[in-house]
Amino acid sequence: MRTSGARMGRSCSRAACRKIATSTLTYIYSDSVAVLGPLATFAEPHAYDLCADHSIRMSVPRGWSVIKQEPDVTAQGPTHDDLMAIADAVREAGAAPADIQESVTPPLFAEESKEIGRRGHLRAIPNS
Repeated sequence: MRTSGARMGRSCSRAACRKIATSTLTYIYSDSVAVLGPLATFAEPHAYDLCADHSIRMSVPRGWSVIKQEPDVTAQGPTHDDLMAIADAVREAGAAPADIQESVTPPLFAEESKEIGRRGHLRAIPNS
């Protein structure tokens, strides 16, 4: 049975491993240190994304040390204050008078809008 070609997340950097990456390995060559931490937000050119199996079995050259940074489970996701700020912003936007909302021209159709196709600074991060 074949699954769809769409996969969530990045795959392990190890050859022939097709598992989903769960951590990122980076090196500090000047200090002879390997740092294994949570999966980086973006793929970095000099970092290796590893699956859970390869993260556990990882080894470093003789004389090197390893720093393992465990993800802080309590810090994942938005805080209560973040959610309340978003809810307040949505409430304020919904409470704007109707005549003000109708007079606003969407930026895609405004003549003064010259910047079309600009990438935003926010990105979606898939759950692992």
